[in-house]
Amino acid sequence: MVRDKINHAVELGERFEIEYRIRRADGVVIWVSERGNPIFDEHGEVQAIEGIIQNITTRKHIEQSLREAEGRYRSIFENAIEGIFQSTRSGLYLMVNPALARMYGYSSPQELMGVLNNINEQLYVDKARRAEFVQAIENSHNVQNFESLVYKKDGSTIWISENARAVTDEAGNLLYYEGTVEDITSRKSYEVQLEYQATHDTLTGLPNRCMLNDRLLQCINFATRYKNKMAVAFLDLDQFKLINDSMGHEVGDQLLLIMSQRLSACVREVDTVVRIGGDEFVILISNIDSIHDIMSSMKRILESVSEPCEIHGLNYLVTCSIGISLYPDDGADPTVLLKNADSAMYEAKKAGRNNYQVYTQALNEALAERVMLEYKLRQALENEEFILHYQPKVDFSTGLICGAEALIRWQPQGEAIIEPMRFIEIAEETGLIEKIGEWVLLNACKKAKLLKDKTGTSIPIAVNVSARQFKQARLPHIVKNILAETGLPAECLELEITESTLIDDAPKFIDTLHVLKTLGVKLAIDDFGTGYSNLAYLKDFPIDRLKIDKAFVMNLENDPTNLAILKAVVVLAHSLDKKVVAEGVETQYQHDFLKSIVCDEMQGHFFSRPLPEHEFETLIFKQFQS
Repeated sequence: MVRDKINHAVELGERFEIEYRIRRADGVVIWVSERGNPIFDEHGEVQAIEGIIQNITTRKHIEQSLREAEGRYRSIFENAIEGIFQSTRSGLYLMVNPALARMYGYSSPQELMGVLNNINEQLYVDKARRAEFVQAIENSHNVQNFESLVYKKDGSTIWISENARAVTDEAGNLLYYEGTVEDITSRKSYEVQLEYQATHDTLTGLPNRCMLNDRLLQCINFATRYKNKMAVAFLDLDQFKLINDSMGHEVGDQLLLIMSQRLSACVREVDTVVRIGGDEFVILISNIDSIHDIMSSMKRILESVSEPCEIHGLNYLVTCSIGISLYPDDGADPTVLLKNADSAMYEAKKAGRNNYQVYTQALNEALAERVMLEYKLRQALENEEFILHYQPKVDFSTGLICGAEALIRWQPQGEAIIEPMRFIEIAEETGLIEKIGEWVLLNACKKAKLLKDKTGTSIPIAVNVSARQFKQARLPHIVKNILAETGLPAECLELEITESTLIDDAPKFIDTLHVLKTLGVKLAIDDFGTGYSNLAYLKDFPIDRLKIDKAFVMNLENDPTNLAILKAVVVLAHSLDKKVVAEGVETQYQHDFLKSIVCDEMQGHFFSRPLPEHEFETLIFKQFQS
């Protein structure tokens, strides 16, 4: 074939150039390039051929490698998952691969380049992005992870990430941009979802505590710029915990969802409702001139929250307590504003709930005092600062002491005695009441055992059990262990539980009462008549005594209605084989009336105030000596 080509060129009298392989004497095959031309005599006949033969094996290998590389590149270009492009600085595509065409919604690269002929104007949703892309390449000759929102052929949008570089000639003149494009829409959607989950409450969809500070700072900056005010309203649902604990979390969640919708409906679109956790919400109200601008909103919220909520065919009623602080009047930063609004909310709780209170400096001082009291209370147990006083109970039929109620007092070192009304609520809220209650129970049992040993007679000591204590699953276990530790017969201990505690979840608490009753202790309902208990439950309570609240006793002389109520309670209790104890007896008239209706026992200043331990012991020993 090689000789044929040479002969053909010679016959035509032309130069020839041909490349072919030969085998050398050593057996190695090489590529050569042969170039030559025929030499003619005076008659025009070919006399000879002159030319050169050059070894081109190396060049051939290079060309083969280039062909293979180009093939690989073409395969990658055509089959890549990522989009690949070359474009001019002015925004014209020079080349795109099928993946980029598909990504942008075109049927082929040719269609894309035919339709999308101005990247600057047609591709980016934010047209400034192309200029930023060009500027970034000019600054550092490349861009990495350049994220943008772009249009597809049908007008929909996707998020892309571009990596590109500038291609220049030897002189450094720009030839074109080339790079890759990745569709990151799914990742962006996931990031948005994660950010939403991090900044919004899962149940209600409201902004959560994480977003609160950012929104509050925005409101503060707005108020500062426009020289007006903004308000922080701290809201707590009053009866939510009771419903959530007794009816279950499904009902509780539905209730929170309803409340979040009502709160959002009560404020303007520019205002922000935040759920910070549990049954607590914060409302940020911007662009106001004074506290009076939000009074109508607060009233709407109180009214809306207190409307019945129908869930699974049942109506639930809750109210709310709201505390309000103003920027800049009550604080210049989010932390202070929230703290002061919280203080005002706490004051609203104390004021009877279902109301709002505006922060004042006096509230701050009261809160500081409360915080200090809480701190001291935590130290009181370790420092053994609690003491017990005992108020005797008297049997109407004999006039003798038949028992006593143990009443806690707090005696800080070097200070006056602190009455329980100042610290019991704090102890309940902080959970300290559980340890304090256990201390009272232990020391009251020790005293009862001492009196029994010295008198030879059982003198039952009554101990108040707080709502939080009573809800402890381990309460019966605690009582059993203390009785065993002190050696006190169970019948010498009486546990008093308030009526309101029992009716919170009567069916559940009846079980606890029965467990306690099996230990042999006496049980009493304290403050009877204040909790509106279901009388149907009363017959199921395994109790020994009803303690009539002193509110029904203190005005006997002036309120005939209370006379009738007391008679009815005594008759009811006796019909259920339960004894009646009247609290707060202070006058002869009260004593005589209660005795006349066959009330069993009394307790109050008419006979004795609560006594320190040694005075109480003296009184008991005096009775038994006589």
